Amino acid sequence: MNHAVDPKQNALLDSLESAGCWPLLANLEAVDLKLGQVLSYPGCICPYVYFPSTAIISLSYLTEDGACAEVASVGNEGLVGVSVFMGGLSTNCSAEVQFSGTGHRISAAALRQAFDQGGPLVQVLLRYTQTLITQIAQAAACNRHHQLGSQLCRWLLHTLDRLHGNELVVTQQLIARALGVRREGVSEAALKLQRAGLISYRRGHITVLDREGLEQQACECYAVLSKECGRLQPWTMPNQYRSTHRQEARAEATMAA
Repeated sequence: MNHAVDPKQNALLDSLESAGCWPLLANLEAVDLKLGQVLSYPGCICPYVYFPSTAIISLSYLTEDGACAEVASVGNEGLVGVSVFMGGLSTNCSAEVQFSGTGHRISAAALRQAFDQGGPLVQVLLRYTQTLITQIAQAAACNRHHQLGSQLCRWLLHTLDRLHGNELVVTQQLIARALGVRREGVSEAALKLQRAGLISYRRGHITVLDREGLEQQACECYAVLSKECGRLQPWTMPNQYRSTHRQEARAEATMAA
């Protein structure tokens, strides 16, 4: 394992280390995840499970006519490859690197073997899977019922939660693909947020100027998802709350061992 990338940058790996899952962690391999890299294709069995650290992975569905929409995204709170331990082996979605960065991977066989042996690993991975299901369900409701401007705020906040700082290097086309809308709609919504003083937008860069204001403009989906993630994965909560909840989660995992 390449120690240049700290596994603790991924919340799941951090919690597993605290729970004493050393045999599994010994099989990790540090990897660079490049923009546009496809980690898994629809219907194909992926040989690896990925734990992003600074990268963000988009899980997307592509229709027969070529339209694409993001159903969920994965950052330093989770993993790519839940089908490996859930028994399905493959999914109908693709997993593509949306923001480049670093992470770790482990062979699907090694993770499945460790999962079948039980212990705290099972609880941690199943809790994350429920978080992912919640994200997918919330995105479906959001895309159906909420205005694009509110969706954009939700997406920006959710993305910033996984990155450092308040600036995103991202194109309107990428956001449009993630939200399943036209690029012109994203351009109009971003312009309204800029006029309101919430963001600063220039080609390929979005800087959040007023985080609190952006949260007020976002639909309730952001708060709902954040609350559910905090309940199921307290170790992923914001820094000011994370220490106490991490200690509770680690104690619970140790008791389950």
